[in-house]
Amino acid sequence: MDLLRKQSKSVRTAGETSQIIQQRPFFRTAHKASKPLQTAYGGAHRLFGDLVKRRKFLYAEIRYHHDGGAVRRICRLKPPYAFFMTEKKIRHYLQFKDFSLDDYDYVLERARILKRKFKSYETYHPLHDRTLAMIFEKNSTRTRLSFEAGIFQLGGHAVFLSTRDTQLGRGEPIEDAAQVVSRMVDIIMIRTFGQHIIQRFAENSRVPVINGLTNEYHPCQVLADVFTYYELRGPIAGKTVAWVGDANNMLYTWIEAAQILGFKLRLSTPPGYTLDHSLVSPDSAPFYEEFADPNDACTGADLVTTDVWTSMGFEAENEVRKKAFADWCVDSDMMARAHPDALFMHCLPAHRGEEVSADVIDGPQSVVWDEAENRLHVQKALMEYLLLGKLNH
Repeated sequence: MDLLRKQSKSVRTAGETSQIIQQRPFFRTAHKASKPLQTAYGGAHRLFGDLVKRRKFLYAEIRYHHDGGAVRRICRLKPPYAFFMTEKKIRHYLQFKDFSLDDYDYVLERARILKRKFKSYETYHPLHDRTLAMIFEKNSTRTRLSFEAGIFQLGGHAVFLSTRDTQLGRGEPIEDAAQVVSRMVDIIMIRTFGQHIIQRFAENSRVPVINGLTNEYHPCQVLADVFTYYELRGPIAGKTVAWVGDANNMLYTWIEAAQILGFKLRLSTPPGYTLDHSLVSPDSAPFYEEFADPNDACTGADLVTTDVWTSMGFEAENEVRKKAFADWCVDSDMMARAHPDALFMHCLPAHRGEEVSADVIDGPQSVVWDEAENRLHVQKALMEYLLLGKLNH
C-alpha cells in the first residue's frame, strides 16, 4: 500500500476525465483517457502490471478523478465488497474434509444470508464478470441447475462442458485440460467418475476446483444436507444421523462430515456392500458405528438419510442389488424408531418402493425438496468463499 501511495503523489495533471484500472489474475486495463493522461498514468499502469506479474496482488481497482486541476486517486472495490485482496493459496473443494469447522461455520451462515437475499429478490453480484466452467462426465439435474443458476445469481456466467463434445472425451490428458481451462475461467466444477481424476485436475489448475460428484465423494450434497438440518433444527453437532443403504460416495462424505462437525453417524449396509475402509480415515472411527440391522441404526436418530441402491456406473448390478438391499428400505416402521421430530433426507433422484417408501419421502418428516433447493444456496456461498474469502456483510 505504501507503493500505491507513493505512486499516487506523482500523478498530477489537468483535464476532465476519469480512469479505471482493474486488475484480474491476468492483467486487464480498461480506460478512457487522452494521450497526455495516458502518459501521466503510464507509471501507474507499469506499477500495477508489475505487482500482478510478481503476484503481489490478485485484484485492484484504481479510479483517477479530475478534482480542481489535479487527479485524485481513489482506491477501492465496487460495492459491496472492499478491494485489494492480497494473494492467498488457491483452495479447492474436493472432499468434505478440505474445510475446517471454522470454514463451515462461515459457509453455512453465508448460505443463510444468500438464501435470504434470493427469497427477497435482492440483487447481489459479488462475482460480476467471473466465469464458472462446469465439466460433466456424469449426467446431472440438480448439480448443473444449481451451479449454473447460482453463478448467474451472483453476477457471473457459466460454461457447460461435456466429455461428449469436447477434447476431454477424445483422450486429451487431464493435466493439459486443467492448464487450458483454468487460464480462461475463474472457477471450475467437475462431475466425474474416479476421485483421482478431479485430484489430478486440481493439481494442475490455476483456479479453485469444486467436486460436483465422484464415485468416492459428494461434498456439495452433504453440505446442502447439513445446511438443511441447520436451517430447520439448528446445529448438527452432538446429534445422531442414521444412514441406511449402500456404502457409496454419500456415506463416505457423511463420515468425513461427522468427524469435522462433531455428530454421531450410525450406518447400516447390506452384507457384501459394506464400507471400504481404505476410503475412511482411522481418526474418524469414534464418530461412526456400523449396524447389521437398519432398524437398530435408526433408533433414536435425529436425521435418517439414504440414497439409491444403484449409483451411476453400477447399472449392470441393478437386479442383484435389488435383492441384496430388499430389507434396507426406509419405511414408516423404520422412521418410527427415530426421534419423534427426526427429519428424512434423500439426495435424489429417488425410487419409491426401493430405498424409501412413498409414505416416508412424501410424508411430513421428509425435507427432500428443501434439501434439493439448498444445493443452490450452499454452492453460491461456496463459490463466493473460494473466490473472495470471508466477507463481513
